[in-house]
Amino acid sequence: MGLFSMAFAGGSFILIGAWESLSSSSSSNKPRNFSTITLISTFFLSLLFIIDSFLSFFNAISSNDKLGSSLQLQVLAISSLFLMFSLLGLLNFFSKSYSFPYPLLNLILLFAFFEEFLLFHLHLKDSTGIENRYYDLMLVPISICVISTLIELISPDSGIPKLGRGLGLILKGTWFVQMGFSFFTDWIAHNCDLGYKSRGNYTIKCKGHMDSHRGGAIAVLLFNCHLAFLVALICGVFSVFGRNFVGEGNYSNYRSLGAEMQRMENQGRFTLDSDSDDGGIAEIKQEEGDAGLRPENGALEVGINGHGSHSVN
Repeated sequence: MGLFSMAFAGGSFILIGAWESLSSSSSSNKPRNFSTITLISTFFLSLLFIIDSFLSFFNAISSNDKLGSSLQLQVLAISSLFLMFSLLGLLNFFSKSYSFPYPLLNLILLFAFFEEFLLFHLHLKDSTGIENRYYDLMLVPISICVISTLIELISPDSGIPKLGRGLGLILKGTWFVQMGFSFFTDWIAHNCDLGYKSRGNYTIKCKGHMDSHRGGAIAVLLFNCHLAFLVALICGVFSVFGRNFVGEGNYSNYRSLGAEMQRMENQGRFTLDSDSDDGGIAEIKQEEGDAGLRPENGALEVGINGHGSHSVN
């Protein structure tokens, strides 16, 4: 894959992930089902990956690159799983005689993501190449997709797993675009060069040990920038479409705090006066109340509801 292939694949992942994230909160989206737009987009993207893998496979055979040919067979297997997932899902929409259960489609999608995780985790290319650091960081969005699909398999009625998978696909797409520019343009780390063995088998070698460390550090820094961009994007989109994610509550029994405070003030005011200078007893008054305690000249006068009073010496 070259710059155009990675940029196109990354842009496609971003669009599919954005649609998955937005459709996860849509009330019109049927539960236990995949969106038709997602299935059609996955079908065409998987088909393009298969065509690109065949081109790289035959190029590796002509270049006598056994590692490159075996690597393209793995990519071909992963793309075939995604293609199978999209085809079976589309049959549920356009065919009345065939109906594949939703857990089966989710299981195929889970296997495809897990096999993709193994491909980037093992990365059978040169272990000393800088591109391996980019492949290690690619495991983060793929892990998000694997965990989200697994949760959706357990609780298919929830929209949160689809939202998580959409965000994982967006991060995966932006990182695909970043890898394309980092590998095939002048944005590559200084003192590092890209070397080809075949169309699909390449490695990035740096001149010195410090150059290799700097190249890996740049990769981590770029990935952190992508994460920060995704968080800012989520906050902005959530501020616009937040009503679709948060359910409406029942506020019929709500009473304002000012009314409650005014009610408490109307029930009575108690005052405590300090002892007078001539040694008199403190005077306690209750105003505007139903009952009151009024100590006057050493006698405690009790009045209840305004009906008479009793004095206690």
